Amino acid sequence: MLAAILSLTILGAVLGTVLGFANRFFQVEGNPLVEEIEALMPGSNCGQCGFPGCAGAAAAIAAGQASPACCPPGGRSLAVTIAQRLGVSVDLGGADDPGPLVAEIDESICIGCTRCIRACPTDAILGGPKQIHNVMRDSCSGCAQCIDQCPTEAMVMQPLPVTLQQWFWPKPALRG
Repeated sequence: MLAAILSLTILGAVLGTVLGFANRFFQVEGNPLVEEIEALMPGSNCGQCGFPGCAGAAAAIAAGQASPACCPPGGRSLAVTIAQRLGVSVDLGGADDPGPLVAEIDESICIGCTRCIRACPTDAILGGPKQIHNVMRDSCSGCAQCIDQCPTEAMVMQPLPVTLQQWFWPKPALRG
């Protein structure tokens, strides 16, 4: 028994050391700009931008192959932040930005089919088969993938309700 424990301990230490050296020797340096842009993005990997997740979109934006405004869930604020970071201008004149949106479920017509749960990339929808579902607002990224999956049209996108944590004092209108 003692020999087995000792041999597994030595084997684990040797293999761990080999993996540590392999990690340092074969390490690939990434582009810090891509990592910074990816950290700004919502992280829902919804694919609405046409790229395979937020990492692919961040790489395309950093390479100049995509516009800073390519992320629909990020909205105008993300596009402006990325454009400022890259030092480029972005045309947002034709873009309508209703602000942050979250999914809402009309419980009176929800049949509990669970299609919306399977479509949600952030697991923001709670519920089970043949039960009414609910959306966790803090987890919803506003990607709207669940809307197309609902057969009864019980899902709609609504503006994020104002709470004390996100409320801000609006700027007064200038009289002139």
